[in-house]
Amino acid sequence: QLQASGGGLVQAGGSLRLSCAASGSISRINFRAWYRQPPGKQRELVASIASGGQTNYADSVKGRFTISRDNAKNTVDLQMNGLKPEDTGIYYCYVLSGTIYWGQGTQVTVSS
Repeated sequence: QLQASGGGLVQAGGSLRLSCAASGSISRINFRAWYRQPPGKQRELVASIASGGQTNYADSVKGRFTISRDNAKNTVDLQMNGLKPEDTGIYYCYVLSGTIYWGQGTQVTVSS
């Protein structure tokens, strides 16, 4: 239902762009977000965007990450700049549309 892409290996200070596409069967999306799970840690909210366009970011990524959406394409993207080693983890997209949907996860590795 959700297909995430864009992860990879990057050096500290670099950039990556994650994208998550929702299948056409998912409609009336109220909330989109990106979560991440660092190695050995719990999953945490990175950024979110509500249906009205309001965004929210974890303090650790403010000023470096930008979440955006394309309603026509049913996608939600995460532009990540100034990446740090502590940004390493598996990134999951999340969509709320009456039902909760999770993407399959995409690995982001930031080397120092």
